[in-house]
Amino acid sequence: MSERNGLRYGLLGLAILVLLAILLLLANRADAPTEAPPAPPADAAKLASLAEINGQTPDGRQLEIHSWQTAEGAKVLFVEARELPMFDLRLTFAAGSSQDGDVPGLAMLTNAMLNEGVPGRDVSAIAEGFESLGAEFGNGAYRDMAIASLRSLSAPELREPALRLFEQVIGQPTFPEDALLRIKNQVLAGFEYQKQNPGTLASQQLFKRLYGEHPYAHPSDGTAESIPPISREQLQAFHAKAYAAGNAVIALVGDLSRSEAEALAAAVSAALPPGPALPRIGQPQEPAGGTSHIDFPSNQTHLMIAQLGIDRRDPDYAALYLGNQIFGGGGFGTRLMEEVREKRGLTYGIYSGFSAMQARGPFMINLQTRAELSEGTLQLVKDLLAEYLAKGPTQKELDDAKRELAGSFPLSTASNAAIVGQLGSMGFYDLPLTHLQDFMHEIKALTTEQVRTAMAKHLDPDGLVIVSAGPSVAQKELPPPTDNTAEQPAGVPEH
Repeated sequence: MSERNGLRYGLLGLAILVLLAILLLLANRADAPTEAPPAPPADAAKLASLAEINGQTPDGRQLEIHSWQTAEGAKVLFVEARELPMFDLRLTFAAGSSQDGDVPGLAMLTNAMLNEGVPGRDVSAIAEGFESLGAEFGNGAYRDMAIASLRSLSAPELREPALRLFEQVIGQPTFPEDALLRIKNQVLAGFEYQKQNPGTLASQQLFKRLYGEHPYAHPSDGTAESIPPISREQLQAFHAKAYAAGNAVIALVGDLSRSEAEALAAAVSAALPPGPALPRIGQPQEPAGGTSHIDFPSNQTHLMIAQLGIDRRDPDYAALYLGNQIFGGGGFGTRLMEEVREKRGLTYGIYSGFSAMQARGPFMINLQTRAELSEGTLQLVKDLLAEYLAKGPTQKELDDAKRELAGSFPLSTASNAAIVGQLGSMGFYDLPLTHLQDFMHEIKALTTEQVRTAMAKHLDPDGLVIVSAGPSVAQKELPPPTDNTAEQPAGVPEH
């Protein structure tokens, strides 16, 4: 056979496969309503030009969110999305490291072991099972929460076996001893690597100082002392308690009807251990401010500056989010980037942010700078924060931040994966179903004084918890600011 004929037959075969796929899709949708959707208005049927937009805020994706509770007590949030023949499922549990108790790393190990074994299948068979169905399994554990997720095609012949395997993974993990030993060794090797990372060392000390005896204080991955003694029986007990149906939020987005979504959520909920939601963790005590230093041989110094911020349901969330975008959370163009990087060339990047969690999460400012300029840089950042809290943003800064956020916010619901993440967060933090619309309405209505008041209410420039990690060297004066873009520090930034 010549190369030309081979290509011709190959293309013919591909065309036949595509045709068969289309026929199968049409057959699967035979039960769907046949009424054609109403035609869009004439002016909406064409693509608008940038000139026609004329600075107007782009419309976000309108979501019709359905919510109910399963018989076992799991909260469900569902959005029907028929654009693609697939669905995304995410389970969020109050099973993060804040539930570790006196065994740091227990939540992380339990979550990591979910797909290491189920009755009749080891980790390889589980992976092959999902792959053969074109499905993807995901998991992760953090301070507040642990998640398990499934992405699958929605055709029943693929959806049903993928769900059955997923239900086994989340409901019947066997926690095999050999896999537990392997994962422990991987975690311990990671701890050895962290000893060479001054940023990680600074972060660990910062959380200890910021949270004291609170459950947020210890690392989510545990410690080199806590991981080795954790037993299979402890994992089983934690799973039975923290992965209970009453402790779960089920978020579901995709090519499913409401009745199909209800049946799916009911089956997933029934596969979980029975049990109630775990009690919410308490709020942390206010820490003492001040600076501590970790001596580390490097060219640069890591600076971490923090205070307790807010929990996720705080009424000032929108004002603080917008205020932080202007100060240091929005990348280039923020106060911190302009003053510290652009005018003085003291760092490659500097960022600030509120991590709002079940309890009060941290407000943090992060940067790296030359070791001999670290003290001056720290004082500059403190002065910039104090000035911002006293005077607030300018009207231009506020208008620019609102416009940028209005343009980027639709991306938060631009894909099914993005939507399922939003639903999981809304359910976990008990936010209203109208949260996404409410948030943007609040943002649009904020004034400079409201932003300044909210930032000054929650942050105190005299109560900062500061940790630095780097060499102890003689300090130099900072270069004066300039309107020209400053030369950046030599060398690759250390992470």
